[in-house]
Amino acid sequence: MSSLNLDDFTDLIERPDGGVRRNAGEHRSRLVVPPGSLGRLDDLGEWLAAAQSSVPVRPVERPRVVLFAGDHKIAELEVSARPAGTAVELVRDVLEGGRPVSVLARRLGVPVRVVDMALDCDPASLPEDVVRHRVRRGSGRIDVEDALTAEEAEAAFRAGMAVADEEADSGTDLVVLGDVSVGGTTAAGVLVAALCGTDASVVTGRGGLAIDDLAWMRKCAAIRDALRRARPVLGDQLKLLATVGGADLTAMTGFLLQSAVRKLPVLLDGVVTAACALVAQRVAFRAPDWWLASHASGEPGQAKALDRMALEPVLPRGVAVGEGAGALLALPLVQAAAALAAELPARRELAKGA
Repeated sequence: MSSLNLDDFTDLIERPDGGVRRNAGEHRSRLVVPPGSLGRLDDLGEWLAAAQSSVPVRPVERPRVVLFAGDHKIAELEVSARPAGTAVELVRDVLEGGRPVSVLARRLGVPVRVVDMALDCDPASLPEDVVRHRVRRGSGRIDVEDALTAEEAEAAFRAGMAVADEEADSGTDLVVLGDVSVGGTTAAGVLVAALCGTDASVVTGRGGLAIDDLAWMRKCAAIRDALRRARPVLGDQLKLLATVGGADLTAMTGFLLQSAVRKLPVLLDGVVTAACALVAQRVAFRAPDWWLASHASGEPGQAKALDRMALEPVLPRGVAVGEGAGALLALPLVQAAAALAAELPARRELAKGA
């Protein structure tokens, strides 16, 4: 019997301090630039102040990109533009600095951490710090079999929690969360459709490397078939992840919930992180207050999940490439919001009266 009780997160997760957010708004009203004139930056500054429980807000000085990686055997049905089992190639490119997220992270001075949960490769081919949390080699083909056993699902969930604790303990002050996977958007589409009660066609997108119409139809059919397996287990979120999620998505869900417990704010990337966030919201309804939707990737499943969680993307038109690149694009705006809220002077008449 599992010793992991997801109901505990409901009690462990608190909302960011509403009083601090009000104080941040009052502080903002006294600044030299009128309230509202900075647009979304005002909202971001107040959100970050509440997450930090600090007025004025502190600068974001130690962000980190965290990418959970895995292969999904559903990709064997040619639902992705990439061949099944090739996510390790993307991971190597990330580690060697050849992916968009690598270039952006290098330019912004943000370290990148990759966590292998279910890559379909020999673990000895990757660095130890990448593979040490791996649960299995490739997640099951979710249209006909479970993605994980119950034991693997718990191990993956706990691994995500452990990574969140490691980041919080190391001083990371904001996480840019993404995935590196092949077949992951198909699993994400199943989760979103199941939790939102929609048809497969409503959530089926083209993926980061866009697929053609025939592949889209195969992907839609795969999501439809997996949905039939997902609906009977909707009441048990860990079982849902084991049935149609996968090791990387399960770990991300654990990571998001434990980050909320640790009061560590998270920038969500694309449809995969949004799907995991939607599962996590079903576990603990306060958790989304600790997350920020970075950008609209164009994936219908992401739009559906963000709408259900009432999260508005910072960037209305982001990128489809995944791997945390879109979320990383939003990071400078969050940092700018913090700098403006903390460093703008008060209006002259207020300063004189002080």
